[in-house]
Amino acid sequence: MMHDNKALKLALLAVAMFGFGFLLVPLYDVFCDITGLNGKTANRPVAESRVVDEQRLITVEFITYQSSGLRGEFTPSVRQLQVRPGEMHQVDFTINNPSNNDITLRAIPSVSPGRAASHLRKTECFCFQEQPLAGRGEAVMPMRFYVDKDLPADIEVFTLSYTLYDITERASSS
Repeated sequence: MMHDNKALKLALLAVAMFGFGFLLVPLYDVFCDITGLNGKTANRPVAESRVVDEQRLITVEFITYQSSGLRGEFTPSVRQLQVRPGEMHQVDFTINNPSNNDITLRAIPSVSPGRAASHLRKTECFCFQEQPLAGRGEAVMPMRFYVDKDLPADIEVFTLSYTLYDITERASSS
């Protein structure tokens, strides 16, 4: 009887540990959204109310990556841009699909240094939703943004990177 009680406690502990491990990713995402840590940016549009700071110039660099196994090219229209806080800009990202198969893509953004992430305001972005792409197709995906005037003064350059993932299997099973 005493062994049954220990076995039950161990089983409950194992279930609790599994549950905690399963919840870590969503909890981490919420934590990063709230704090802006790890360069995570909000994957939703923001309002466009802003005031342009004519006295300050920020360099925004754009980098693209593709997950392993994803073929084709994923490139920004510019590698860097000089912007004034509050000034609206658009950068187009181009992706092509050299295969004959239709695919579904998801872009995950990241900002470095991470402190700049909460000051990047995207009003339109291909990263807000999944992107279907036909076989042998090409897409130009816009990203409209401005930098918040409250960006810390010591940040004169920051990098916005996107990693593109093929989520075709997951998207088709939903």
